Amino acid sequence: MSALTLLGGDGATRAVDLADAPSFARPSGPLRSRVAYAAAHVVPLAHGDNTPGRPAEIDWDATLAFRRHVYSWGLGVADAMDTAQRNMGLDAAATRELIARSAQVAREEGGSVVVGVNTDHLESEHVSLDEVVAAYREQLRFTEEQGAGPVLMASRHLARAAETADDYRRVYRAVLGDAGGPVVLHWLGTAFDPALEGYFGSTQWREAALVLLEIIGEHADRIAGVKMSLLDADAEVFVRERLPAGVRMFTGDDFNYVGLIGGSEAPDAPQPASAGGHSDALLGAFAALAPSASAAIQALDDGDGAEYTRILLPTEELSRQIFAAPTFYYKTGVAFLAWLNGHQRGFQMVGGLHSARSLPHLSRIVELANGSGALERPELALERWHALLRVSGVDA
Repeated sequence: MSALTLLGGDGATRAVDLADAPSFARPSGPLRSRVAYAAAHVVPLAHGDNTPGRPAEIDWDATLAFRRHVYSWGLGVADAMDTAQRNMGLDAAATRELIARSAQVAREEGGSVVVGVNTDHLESEHVSLDEVVAAYREQLRFTEEQGAGPVLMASRHLARAAETADDYRRVYRAVLGDAGGPVVLHWLGTAFDPALEGYFGSTQWREAALVLLEIIGEHADRIAGVKMSLLDADAEVFVRERLPAGVRMFTGDDFNYVGLIGGSEAPDAPQPASAGGHSDALLGAFAALAPSASAAIQALDDGDGAEYTRILLPTEELSRQIFAAPTFYYKTGVAFLAWLNGHQRGFQMVGGLHSARSLPHLSRIVELANGSGALERPELALERWHALLRVSGVDA
């Protein structure tokens, strides 16, 4: 059995056995019991100038091949969102091209794709509420023209311009009134983006949640679901239990997804207090864990909640490491695992973001991935990890 070298924060190394690859099988048909999207990352050109502040130069072949990989496991793709480095290296031109290309791949693969709609193409940081509405509408029209499902992302421009909860009501009413079909709303917490503090008009989640629920209630026929990314399971359940019929809760909680998705069908999974029902999924973690996520949902499809928990619960500690504070650097861990698993040739990211995590942090990801069945090609992962250690001056 091969030995995997791990690196501690004190510089000491130790060896653990390399685990075998899990024997997960791709689904023979659509997943039935849950709707699940993996929020996918982008792969940079190895020879591109993807340094901080430069426009993204994307390796489209590798980027789109990763989306085909996600579809092959029966999951949908959530694209051009924060996992794709929206507001952290993915510029407006690259975002538009990504949306168009990803929508085309979805058509070719027969997969489901939703994409982020934001206001981040605006050059000025400070704009009026009317300009926020116009920016949202512009991206919404483009997304609908590509045939992708829109996810109305939280806007930094709106967070800066809004003075009261009524300003959020006004903007969302105007934008939703122009939607050609159902959209997903997105509540992104400050752990992911500190610039969104006080979104929906309050720094207290219960007060903000009531504003969100009011917006949803007024436009339930225009809203397919809401993605909650507060990393607070109780907040998600509070909103979930109050959603109108037909509006889905898509968990974006990369810390607590096992119990939130499993619900009462997975009694062995950790559950929030007084939780009823279940959440669907729109998760950056699932981009790193597509085979495990698929296998777990297939188990739910078969009515085997214990198998769901057995497969997915070990991945939650890995996800917590990937999304550890500062949480907005989680993209580094997603790209790192994609590299280890052979989905991109080099460990690079647009904006130079591959440097955002330390070697000991990455080592812990390797250890937890090895222990949770997240290494799809263990020998390749070992070879690449050891090469990174050596080039960084660590004997492996």
